[in-house]
Amino acid sequence: MSTYDYDLFTIGAGSGGVRASRVAAGFGARVGIAEEYRVGGTCVIRGCVPKKLFVYASQFAEEFEDAKGFGWTVNPDGGEPVFDWKTLVANKDKEIDRLNGIYIKNLKAAGVDIIECAAVLKDKHTVHLIGENRDVTAERILIAVGAWPSFGNAFPGIEHAISSNDAFHLEALPEKIIIVGGGYIAVEFAGIFNGLGVETTLVYRGEEILRGFDDDLRHGLHREMQAKGIRIITGATITEIEPFDDHYCAHLSTGELLHAGQVMYATGRQPKTARLGLEEAGVKLDAVGAVVVDKFSQTSVPNIYAVGDVTNRANLTPVAIREGSAFAQTVYNDLPIAVDHSGIPTAVFSQPEIGTVGVSEAQAIHDGHDVEIFKSEFRALKNTLSGSQEQTLMKIIVDKASDKVLGLHIMGHGAGEMIQCLGIAIKMGATKADFDATLAVHPTAAEELVTMSPNWVS
Repeated sequence: MSTYDYDLFTIGAGSGGVRASRVAAGFGARVGIAEEYRVGGTCVIRGCVPKKLFVYASQFAEEFEDAKGFGWTVNPDGGEPVFDWKTLVANKDKEIDRLNGIYIKNLKAAGVDIIECAAVLKDKHTVHLIGENRDVTAERILIAVGAWPSFGNAFPGIEHAISSNDAFHLEALPEKIIIVGGGYIAVEFAGIFNGLGVETTLVYRGEEILRGFDDDLRHGLHREMQAKGIRIITGATITEIEPFDDHYCAHLSTGELLHAGQVMYATGRQPKTARLGLEEAGVKLDAVGAVVVDKFSQTSVPNIYAVGDVTNRANLTPVAIREGSAFAQTVYNDLPIAVDHSGIPTAVFSQPEIGTVGVSEAQAIHDGHDVEIFKSEFRALKNTLSGSQEQTLMKIIVDKASDKVLGLHIMGHGAGEMIQCLGIAIKMGATKADFDATLAVHPTAAEELVTMSPNWVS
């Protein structure tokens, strides 16, 4: 009989921690989990799910406009459609409450003890529950606390800025907003606010948005965002946020002054390891505070593991879920599984949407491949009657020697859905010949992927 209170104690009930705890309990482990806020973590409570709901909301204005070309009169009385921010926020909150309840129900059904308070390590087998002022012991401990928005270096007025966490709970929409950053969250929220009628400016310190993505996607999205009315300023940072009675003035490093009702920072996320007791327990952290783990998610302390964004490997919800499941299979089912972090398909719910899998053209060349590029850019069929000038972009990167598809990149409606399915083909090692041999589904945008200059056409 174990002398510990639990076989496994998980700190953090987000996507990775919940999956690991449920699977471990399913294999007979006595599991406890501590969460200081709400079960579900970043993705469910303040990330992917509410963000996607906001994206949907922001797209209706464009849909109403497009409908005219198809014979629809949205408002026969001639008035404009009316949007109510408070209704969106309230309905979003109801859905998050529902999902939070499902997560709790599933954990309890698996036999996991849920403790709703913050927790820290006292030593490698002891967890202190702060809210309950007591200790519990565990044979193994799993760290799954995720990451938190980072505002970068401090400067005068930074305390007036909000993060994406705060954006989900604004009392009212501002007339103008400044969004700082150039990654997933920044471009997604720029699309959201712009679509909801907010005058939106994106400020990014780099030369081009979406660093690390294929350059054609980066340039294409930049162009389309600007066409939708979003101002994008690159090569600049904010040096001061000056508060006024009803707005803020952002001082840029270029000398320009920008006025807005809100300034939102989306400049990355930091592993949430501060004051968690990890270093005192002997757990090694890297330079940015991420937990260092091996391929089986084991830390420098053999009985302590970590999964998800806190490890800073590939900070995506499906990755955290896969890591959590793999940990439980490895430790509690005697089935060692090392998660493959290569070739992960991913989507950016910008407007237009982006889906990508594999390497960029620049990365393929850097890796020593002699590449052949297949690319198509066009107006989707729907845009012909709607009058929209939005462009769809599809790009396939092929290794000439093996004909293997190294990367596949899409910008356009449904890109996220397409890339999920295409990710299977790329993971299986599909060649350009495999794409060429696949008959098209017509009329679709996706048919371009199997009709782009087949190698057997002279």
